[in-house]
Amino acid sequence: MTAGTADRTDGADSARERRREQRGWYFYDFACSVYSTSVLTVFLGPYLTSVAKAAADADGFVRPLGIAVRAGSVFPYAVSASVVLAVLVMPFAGAAADRSGRKKPLLAVSAYLGAAATTGMFLLDGDRYLLGAFLLIVANASLAVSMVLYNAYLPQIAEPHERDAVSSRGWAFGYTSGALVLVLDLVVYSGHESFGLSEGDAVRICLASAGLWWGAFTLVPLRRLRDRRATADGEGAVGSGWRQLLATLKDMRRHPLTLSFLLAYLVYNDGVQTVISQASVYGSEELGLDQTTLITAVLLVQVLAVAGALGMGRLARTHGAKRTVLASLAVWTLILAAGYFLPAGAPVWFYCLAAAIGLVLGGSQALSRSLFSHLVPRGKEAEYFSAYEMSDRGLSWLGPLVFGLAYQLTGSYRDAIISLVIFFVLGFVLLARVPVRRAVAAAGNPVPDRI
Repeated sequence: MTAGTADRTDGADSARERRREQRGWYFYDFACSVYSTSVLTVFLGPYLTSVAKAAADADGFVRPLGIAVRAGSVFPYAVSASVVLAVLVMPFAGAAADRSGRKKPLLAVSAYLGAAATTGMFLLDGDRYLLGAFLLIVANASLAVSMVLYNAYLPQIAEPHERDAVSSRGWAFGYTSGALVLVLDLVVYSGHESFGLSEGDAVRICLASAGLWWGAFTLVPLRRLRDRRATADGEGAVGSGWRQLLATLKDMRRHPLTLSFLLAYLVYNDGVQTVISQASVYGSEELGLDQTTLITAVLLVQVLAVAGALGMGRLARTHGAKRTVLASLAVWTLILAAGYFLPAGAPVWFYCLAAAIGLVLGGSQALSRSLFSHLVPRGKEAEYFSAYEMSDRGLSWLGPLVFGLAYQLTGSYRDAIISLVIFFVLGFVLLARVPVRRAVAAAGNPVPDRI
């Protein structure tokens, strides 16, 4: 065998192994996205709100630790609290992964802790709103930590020219699983009487089954993904997580364009995550829509999000990822403005809004992730993606907090929803100012032909 033949064989083996890891990587989105759709987006918001209302006094307030909280604000406040916990834990996860090179055991721990908390939501009934809030906090924080480790694999398993497509396929896998499980949830919920179940029992089964799904399909990436030798120096991350985070932020000062992108993403993604988590509460409490309508609307989002993620991935190849994301932010702004004027008791208009969300949701998130992967210096993937994840599922605490406070003060979900427009407008302006090609080169990475 000649040297040239050997090089080609080694290259083919490397490409084959990379594709194998990519296929395994897709399946973590397939596993955990069911939590985001069935639990966070559809069932838990309205159900936890109803449980809190059952525990509320005559004025509609519950009083955890003696603090008066409007029952309708319990869910968004719990989402914000979950972010605080995630912010405390994620620096340790990112530091441990980079210093040890062992992302996979940490991914397993965080994934199965989240899956167990989600499965435990079967116990949420009566007036146990504090139990529901606690399980939500644990599950949401665990998901955030696991996504730090999951996202950090992307620069290692995909070449620069592959990342837009690989990231978009991951989101597409996630939305496919979300749609599949929502169909099953719709069967269980709409036919609960024929199954001998109460409405509450059906909801609790749907919540718990998402945790079982999350745990089962996490086995695939754990078998396919492989750990790499650590490239960072130092001991394990126990006791050094916050020092590592401060070191990461200090290091980012040497890459100010990467930091500028992260700031823009933090702002607009805060709006995206808040819309996702609060949409079902808005539909049920403000628009008076029933649970079946909400399930089918989110199912529509899931189906169209698959097409949207893949379609926006193709647009990015023609127009560049940055321009495509900017266009999606303009659409998000129009969606919120339309949502404010949406008439109550009109499911057709709610479905139209859901369709618009589906078309931009997956693509805007997938392309943001692939854009950031180009801006990360080699050998610092997990710690940089720890900061990124704080923007994605970590530091997205301000939107839910603003949403909850707006409702706490006004009693109107319409006032709460319109407040989110600022996140998309400001995010658009900040992203437009980032020279992405210069940012990629400044991070020491090859600049793709189209970005």
